[in-house]
Amino acid sequence: MTLVLALDTSTPAVTAGVVRMPGLAVLAERVTHDARAHAERLTPNALAALDDAALTMADLDAVVVGCGPGPFTGLRAGMATAAAYGHALGIPVHGVCSLDAIGVRTTGDVLVVTDARRREVYWARYRDGARTHGPAVNAPADVDPGPARAVAGSQEHAALFGLPLAGPERPTPAGLAAAVADWSCDPPPLVALYLRRPDAKPLAARR
Repeated sequence: MTLVLALDTSTPAVTAGVVRMPGLAVLAERVTHDARAHAERLTPNALAALDDAALTMADLDAVVVGCGPGPFTGLRAGMATAAAYGHALGIPVHGVCSLDAIGVRTTGDVLVVTDARRREVYWARYRDGARTHGPAVNAPADVDPGPARAVAGSQEHAALFGLPLAGPERPTPAGLAAAVADWSCDPPPLVALYLRRPDAKPLAARR
C-alpha cells in the first residue's frame, strides 16, 4: 500500500487530498475555491486532509503535484510546496500535467479545457484517457475540438464548443495520482507548464 499526497494549484481550486494506491482510493480531500489563496490555503488544506484521514506527514510515501498549465503564481506555490514536502520527508515528488489529471479518467474523445484568463483557455484532447493533442493555450475560437464528443474541465467554457460537459471540472486527487505514468521510477525534476510568459517583467526588460 502506498499513501500519496496529491496537490494542485493550476486552477482557482486549491486542492489537496490523500490517495491510497493501488486502487486510487481517496481517503480525504480539501478544496478551497479562491484564485488568490493558493499560497495561503494549500498547506492548511493538506494538513486538514491528512487529519481527516487520521494520518500524518510521516505516513506519506510520495507526493504528486499538478504542474500546469496554469498561472505563474499558482503553479509556483503548488510546486514549491510539493518539493518542500518531498525534501523534508525524503519521499519522491511526481509532477503531472494538470490537464491530464482531468482527462485521464475520461472515456471516448474528450476536449479538456480550463480557464487561462485573457479570454483564453488551456486545452488538450484525449482519447480514452490518453492525451492526443496539446497542451496549448488559445482563444476558444482558435481551439479545434477535433473528434471530441464532450468537454471536461471549465464548465463556463463548455458551451462555447457546443458539446456536453463530461468528467471532472478540475484536477482531483484521484486524477492526479492516475496521471502518474510509473510510480516505480524515480521522478524527473518538476517542470512547470506555463505555456506563456508571466505578466510581471523585470525592470531591465521594461526599459
